[in-house]
Amino acid sequence: MTNTTSTDPSAAPRVRHRHAAGPAIAILRGGTGEHVEDVVATLVDAGVRAIEITTNTPRWREGIAWAVERYGTGASIGVGTVLEPRQLDEAAAAGAVFAVSPHLDADIGERAHERGLGWYPGAATPTEIVRAWQLGARAVKVFPAAQLGGPAFLKQVLAPLDFVDVIPTGGIGVEDASEYLAAGAVAVGLGSPLVGDALTTGDLDGLRTRAERLVAGLAR
Repeated sequence: MTNTTSTDPSAAPRVRHRHAAGPAIAILRGGTGEHVEDVVATLVDAGVRAIEITTNTPRWREGIAWAVERYGTGASIGVGTVLEPRQLDEAAAAGAVFAVSPHLDADIGERAHERGLGWYPGAATPTEIVRAWQLGARAVKVFPAAQLGGPAFLKQVLAPLDFVDVIPTGGIGVEDASEYLAAGAVAVGLGSPLVGDALTTGDLDGLRTRAERLVAGLAR
């Protein structure tokens, strides 16, 4: 795969990436598949307009297609837990606009670019983060962010790597999400601390409350 940056990855800074829909990405994972559409609708209505539906969620393709048809450009719908390039073909066919992996795989990145998807590969070390950026990641998923050291870790890493756009994910709570933005992240990814058991029980009231708290906290 041909690198999309120069030999010096900081020599030609790119436009800072932002989700047009906002700085929080809700990660939908697991459940029965029965509540995916209701969960997406509740999140979007509460102001969380970037949604990642993972490939280990039942009916993930149908969920992406439904969300894209329902919201169009009013939400940013992507696919998560991409482990094989072929999954990107299915996600693109469903209308996804970005793809997230827990790891760094150049073949997945190449297929994402071919399909016109924003690529957010997972990375944990400065070496991995820079390599992902050199391979053309639109933003790098720093994972698992809380276990790596949280906002303090992110701030230290971004001191020399301030040309990289990062989306910390893993162990981030509704109340501390803003701390990651303050440390230099362009967005944050939240799974179970935000979604809770809504995908399994259909508890949309609790989900709405958490989503509204998240949006208000990030706005501050």
